[in-house]
Amino acid sequence: MKKDKLNNEVEESLHDDLFAKKMDRRAFLEGTTKVAGAALGLTLLGSLTSLPVKAASSSSVMHSNGNNPDLVFPVISDTHIQRQSDDFLNKFITTLDQLNTVAPKQDAFVVVGDLTDLGLVAEYDKFMSAYNVRKQSHAVSMFAIGNHDYWNGLSAVDAQKRFLEKTGMESIYYHKIVNGYHFIVLYTEDGNTPGTFSVKQIEWLGEQLKLANDDDPKKPIFVFHHQPIKGTIYGSEWGFDQNRDLFYNTLAEYPQVISFSGHTHYPLDDPKIIMQKDFTAIGTSTGAYMWLDSGRIQGEIPEGASNLNQALIVEVYNNKVIIKRRDIHNNDWTGEPFEISYPANKHNFKYTEDRDKKAPFFTNDAMLSIVNEKTTVTGLTIMFTQAKDNLLVHDYKVVAKNVETNEVAREFLAFSEFYKDPVPNPLTLQFDELKPNTMYEVEVKAIDAFGNVSNDSLKVLGKTLDGVVPDVSIRLSKNVLNGITDTVEVTVENARMPKSDWVGLYEINDTPGPIAAIWWMYTSVTNGTCKFTYDPKNNSYPGRYKVGSTYKMIYFYGGGYDAVASATFTVGSSI
Repeated sequence: MKKDKLNNEVEESLHDDLFAKKMDRRAFLEGTTKVAGAALGLTLLGSLTSLPVKAASSSSVMHSNGNNPDLVFPVISDTHIQRQSDDFLNKFITTLDQLNTVAPKQDAFVVVGDLTDLGLVAEYDKFMSAYNVRKQSHAVSMFAIGNHDYWNGLSAVDAQKRFLEKTGMESIYYHKIVNGYHFIVLYTEDGNTPGTFSVKQIEWLGEQLKLANDDDPKKPIFVFHHQPIKGTIYGSEWGFDQNRDLFYNTLAEYPQVISFSGHTHYPLDDPKIIMQKDFTAIGTSTGAYMWLDSGRIQGEIPEGASNLNQALIVEVYNNKVIIKRRDIHNNDWTGEPFEISYPANKHNFKYTEDRDKKAPFFTNDAMLSIVNEKTTVTGLTIMFTQAKDNLLVHDYKVVAKNVETNEVAREFLAFSEFYKDPVPNPLTLQFDELKPNTMYEVEVKAIDAFGNVSNDSLKVLGKTLDGVVPDVSIRLSKNVLNGITDTVEVTVENARMPKSDWVGLYEINDTPGPIAAIWWMYTSVTNGTCKFTYDPKNNSYPGRYKVGSTYKMIYFYGGGYDAVASATFTVGSSI
């Protein structure tokens, strides 16, 4: 549902001292919890020999003295600059300023797609205006086009031409050499969300890899493409299928390849954001808003997702590559840097998919409790000490059993909220869909980023309140709006804790699914209520929002089109 929507549119304490403790995210990540060419039909602008920025070295020796890197470059992606809001623009400006502070001598600057939200002229102008006054004069700019950069109503070729005109890139795909190191920038060939990489482009990639390898087989080769290769890094379930194996196998011939991709908006904190098998692949997170794995109770866009803003800084030395993860939003580093020693030697790969077999565990003083003040007719709230792990506790599996029948009444996954600053400890989780006046045994197990499940668990008994289960309803502050710019307050009563639940706006006779929502958002629920202001300026399809028409606001369960409640309003003439 996440990608479908995008493609259619553009605490009470256990005791005071425990509850007061919050976990620094870096400590959490370290396991130190203490307590509880325009469509390839366009001509590539010049051959490889005319594109290099600096001459390639014919020597396999990288020119650092062991202290100073030969090459430094930041990598960011998915800035999603918007026409109607400056929120992401301001985050982008913060990113540029902070990267200039922590990396004052950059040799290149790379953006791996989705510079804009819809590929509009105003969005490109915002992006370039912010970038041009902050870019380091000696840093080589390299931008890749992403699927969102096509969502402007133009043909693919014309969207590519706009990208080139606005960004100043000499080609839609290209191969540059900076300080003797090869950079190969690819392009997704249309606005298809999973990504399109044709055989022709992949063949061109193979040719460029051979040239880079012939120049120096020991040096890393940096490759950039917006969508990830499916089956590689954290989040690559959103990668591409078409020509996937050909693309992968082309890179696999060269273990010194370090492949950077964007698109997923998955945070850099998860250790699987980097993966090594036949080459190195790494994700680049986002400068706009966070997505997460589906199937967790907090939802794919959990509370605080809009705070996330991350970047990579790559430092290349004579025998290694250091990739540092930067929390722009926290003005700090997150996790330990990734170190790739002798990149061309696969025997040195350490970020492999089987690198972690250690299960997380709860300490002896870990506690689990029911937060009685938040118990409802159909729900319980639990609070517990976070588990420990050598790398990262990613999830918790929570099972609620009916004590009388011993049947499982509710089973779900929940994020450890590793993506927050600070990581909450203890962690509080609220869940519903239980029966009134019923006793449940709640069991919690920890799961790390590699799927290892804790051998131990925490258990507690809790009973729901007696009463009647209320119906879900939507209430609007008014039923007639004053013109197409007027706003309306929306309240969803008796909403469940979100599992990718969302609200969408449709014309009265629209069928959700086959027809895209004019506007939509994921729900955020507090004590069974979701409140928000609907503002038409945020419509994805403003042309369908007209005076005199009637619209329906629909609340959906899950990531599909299971409609639970709705309310209608009419857009009247402005006075």
